[in-house]
Amino acid sequence: MIVAMLVSLAAFQLPPPVDAIPAGVIEIVQSFLFTVVVIALGIPIIRAITRRWERGAKAVTSLPPDVTNRLERIEQAVEAVAIEVERMAEAQRFTAKLMVEQRALPAGDTASPGTKPAAAGLAQRPNDAR
Repeated sequence: MIVAMLVSLAAFQLPPPVDAIPAGVIEIVQSFLFTVVVIALGIPIIRAITRRWERGAKAVTSLPPDVTNRLERIEQAVEAVAIEVERMAEAQRFTAKLMVEQRALPAGDTASPGTKPAAAGLAQRPNDAR
């Protein structure tokens, strides 16, 4: 009887469960599905971006004449302002130079009271008629 029990216990092993999933398989499947989704969505998006990049911005063939005229007038005005700023800077440098030279003179060598100082003798620029 003991022998029969041992034989029946040896024969009575539980089969492995059918729904048992080995360790790590779920992570592998999730990673695979995530990769498939990224590829399926990413390729069309990348292609659309590269097509837009390859086309580039549409080049303007020519500007209308009124815009060209306005741009020319703006360019002339900017050049005029640049010239005026340069003149003012040169006048300021000249005045500063005269002031430094006047300070460098000893006290006894100043101009006589009847003469004009050097800075007052500068020619005044006439106002532009606008």
